Amino acid sequence: MTHEEDLAKRAPLGTLAPGRVSALRAVPEHIARPEYMFHTGPERVTASDVKDASTIERIRTAGRIAAQALEAVGRAVAPGVTTDELDRIGHQFLIAHDAYPSCLGYMGFPKSLCTSINEVICHGIPDDRPLEEGDILNVDITAYVDGVHGDTCAMFEVGAVDEESHLLIERTRTAMMRGIKAIGPGREINVIGRVIEKYAKRFEYGVVRDYTGHGVGEAFHSGLIIPHYDAAPAHATVMEPGMVFTVEPMLTLGGVEWEQWDDNWTVVTADRSRTAQFEHTVVVTEDGAEILTLP
Repeated sequence: MTHEEDLAKRAPLGTLAPGRVSALRAVPEHIARPEYMFHTGPERVTASDVKDASTIERIRTAGRIAAQALEAVGRAVAPGVTTDELDRIGHQFLIAHDAYPSCLGYMGFPKSLCTSINEVICHGIPDDRPLEEGDILNVDITAYVDGVHGDTCAMFEVGAVDEESHLLIERTRTAMMRGIKAIGPGREINVIGRVIEKYAKRFEYGVVRDYTGHGVGEAFHSGLIIPHYDAAPAHATVMEPGMVFTVEPMLTLGGVEWEQWDDNWTVVTADRSRTAQFEHTVVVTEDGAEILTLP
């Protein structure tokens, strides 16, 4: 292999800078808002993380709309397209289905979805930067419908990407699915992260610790925390049927230390290595787990 061929397989270090963020998008008045839109500060929802059958069905509906919106946004990913345009597409899809974009206005977040490019771990704000050939992009969408949230995200490749980035994406998806497969009643929450980290370490990937999965439903983020690393003996909550939460590992090609931009949202790897994330909302069943964010 020549030096040039080797470089083509390697992921470049990130050089992102903030772009211009457009004005807030409007949501029709008839679409119900989540409770955090009516006060300052964090959410005040105190519902149990264990849901009854009717609530799970509502979360499934919200999750389906979020997953379909994610597909619609993904179809538009291409070099030259701005993340603000992707935000417009996702926003329009959600409101067309009478869903409120959960991100919009959450703790002051200014857009309807998160777009995290290359070295951005999470919470990237859509702006006027055009996507470039070789970028990798995470799109995170949550739909609020009928009093509950459905939360999902996925990675997209912009044109042709280097092999290292492509493998990171594929393996992060696999890590999420392995974590979901480890779910079952009677098991501790920390088994999910143990499985994910064990798999990620096979490839010497960093496993982000400070951003985790979470309980979801009536609350966008409940107090339940789902680590993606081996946190035992901590996070020993025992899973039971009806419990709903997200599994959303964030893996990096380098370290897990992070920095935050001055926008107070965008989180990037401190070493500017690339990072990937996938997310599903799941419910614990009698014999495992069911994914609630499928199109």
